[in-house]
Amino acid sequence: MRLFVMFDLPTNSKRDRQYASKFRSHLIRNGFDMMQYSIYIRVCKGQDEVNKYTKRIKKSLPPKGNVRVLQITDKQYSRMELLVGEEKIVEKKLGTEQLVLF
Repeated sequence: MRLFVMFDLPTNSKRDRQYASKFRSHLIRNGFDMMQYSIYIRVCKGQDEVNKYTKRIKKSLPPKGNVRVLQITDKQYSRMELLVGEEKIVEKKLGTEQLVLF
């Protein structure tokens, strides 16, 4: 499964920028990779892991802004089309053929 975190956080004040930076850092420390500037993605082994990371995200939410999570299967992810540009190195590393060992 893939867990997407999409967000739009205010950056008008110094305090808002600190909250946004802290939130992005939290995602990175929890194994998320940046797909696009405000979209982070993580491979999860199953629903229990999706639930675990969703709870962690809820605990680290900034006071303002918009944060969404979306889970999709690897099959759904493989149907995504890149219309302009190239895949990032991280996307190639986390391709649809990735084997998750536990």
